[in-house]
Amino acid sequence: MSNAPEIATETVCRIIVKARQFEAKEGAVEESYGANPIDEGFREILADSKDDPAYEELKTFIDGLDVDEQCDLVALTWIGRGDFDAAEWTQALALARQQHTKRTAEYLLGTPLLSDYLEDGLSAFGESCEGFERDRL
Repeated sequence: MSNAPEIATETVCRIIVKARQFEAKEGAVEESYGANPIDEGFREILADSKDDPAYEELKTFIDGLDVDEQCDLVALTWIGRGDFDAAEWTQALALARQQHTKRTAEYLLGTPLLSDYLEDGLSAFGESCEGFERDRL
């Protein structure tokens, strides 16, 4: 077991960029909107949904990764969230492998601030998506 993620930084960055697109829609529905009732149907257009193309694309991409890459993503998320630090990579990865299921994509996509956690996780290992994002924006 390595002391750093083996998943390609570019793969993680691709997920971060897509997750940001998906997360940008979170919270778009205001609880007490107070506007014209006729407009109510339109305000939920940006709300997250399992039918959302960004969600589906990201889920398909994560599902297509091998088990090791999926476990790296989960462990990186935990490190970015502060559950572990970079020095505890082997423990985080071992736990991710122990708890791995076929629902990794759903687990990750159900994690609020996923893109931030992955970015912080990469940063803990001296990696960044700066060049990746610049090349694609």
